[in-house]
Amino acid sequence: MIGRKRFDTPCRIEVEHSDEFLCAHVHLAGGVALEPGDSVRVHGAPIHVDFGERRSFDRIATVERASVVERLWTKFAGHFEMTELYEVSFSPRSLT
Repeated sequence: MIGRKRFDTPCRIEVEHSDEFLCAHVHLAGGVALEPGDSVRVHGAPIHVDFGERRSFDRIATVERASVVERLWTKFAGHFEMTELYEVSFSPRSLT
């Protein structure tokens, strides 16, 4: 209940660096599902992708599961951090 569990799993990293996208996605092997508070650390050398390229890399990742207390705290705290998004407003007036 309080302890954290960790395990290693293969993963695939997809990175794109173009005029439309600058993104990286990690796909864990075996359909490992992540829950609030879990963390993932991908091992290996830093990745560099030149402009205009999209590449995939196979690596090993360590998944660390959050304890029950950490999971509950993450869910609770997440509701308050969502309020930061509510402070954004869009108005029809122009900035002059």
